[in-house]
Amino acid sequence: MHNDNKLKLGIFSANCSSGMAVTKIPERWENTWDNNLKLARLCDEAGLEFMLPIARWIGYGGDTDFHGGVLETVTWATGLTAHTRHMQIFATVHTAFNHPVVIAKQLASIDHLGGGRVGLNVVAGWNKPEYDAFGVDLPTEHVERYARAQEWFDFVQKLWHEERAFDWHGDYFQGSGVYSNPRPIQSRIPVLNAAASKEGRQFAMRNADFLFTPVFDFDQARATVEDIGGMSREQGRDVGVFTFSSVVCRPTQKEAEDYLDYYANQNADWEAVDYLMKLQGMHAQSFTPDALARFRDRFAAGHGGFPLVGTPDHVADQLELLSKAGIAGTTLAFVDYAKEFPYFRDEVLPRLERKGLRQPFTGQSFNQGE
Repeated sequence: MHNDNKLKLGIFSANCSSGMAVTKIPERWENTWDNNLKLARLCDEAGLEFMLPIARWIGYGGDTDFHGGVLETVTWATGLTAHTRHMQIFATVHTAFNHPVVIAKQLASIDHLGGGRVGLNVVAGWNKPEYDAFGVDLPTEHVERYARAQEWFDFVQKLWHEERAFDWHGDYFQGSGVYSNPRPIQSRIPVLNAAASKEGRQFAMRNADFLFTPVFDFDQARATVEDIGGMSREQGRDVGVFTFSSVVCRPTQKEAEDYLDYYANQNADWEAVDYLMKLQGMHAQSFTPDALARFRDRFAAGHGGFPLVGTPDHVADQLELLSKAGIAGTTLAFVDYAKEFPYFRDEVLPRLERKGLRQPFTGQSFNQGE
């Protein structure tokens, strides 16, 4: 995550059924373990920086029950770390559903398994049906959600850095004589946090290495980067801005646009799209009401991600513009990750190298028998 590549790249949501595409087409992504393992090895050997999962417990309904099938993120991260050599493998963790003592031990164990490559994506939580499933009340105020998340995060950090047993008597967690051994290999495990509310972004400025946020256009991206830069400097920190993108890359622009129309218009799971958008508008604050109305098609195409649709030249040019706007990195999502990523690897990555956004990757591959 801290290499010299100006534009970091990762994979998002491969642990989820259908990935990020809310579509009914039969060739959509199947989040089997074999598919995830194949994809992880492809990305690891191509030099991508990270893989990032979504933590979901309840799907969004529709014909496909979008994100109803999800590989649990800590288990997923453990397995993929064992089968890769280079990438940061993130675990996405809900602070409302996972106890700090357990998570501290789990992530430190993964860090040892991978020689120092685990990452933490902190989620305060927004999806009320998931809170209902756990029998937990969703705080109506963001202040309370992030007060709990801050105590959770502080507790985990102390478990990772305190060498002696200690007592914890907070507003949300209690513990006597607690400690965590082993501690992580990394002196600081990289932290991602997705936030759009005032309280969420303040949390990210205090704690995260990268803020994960949607991008609607290049002007908005530039404004977001400037805003986050100012906020992080006030905290004496340097927080990078990541976004997420949906990719349809084909030899011609028409082929790419026709495929986008096929899966995200003609065969979109509109019931799931509309339910997802309703929940986002009611609880998440990740998107403004105007953006929710204008970007319904983007939700079908890739959960609201920035569209990278076109030829390799066009996709590379769009990524260059994101970088020029100050975006430090983006995740990538494909309709079928393992099938489509090799074309992106062979055609887009070399173009990004020629633009000076990335360096050629020469890392050792993982032998199939290992």
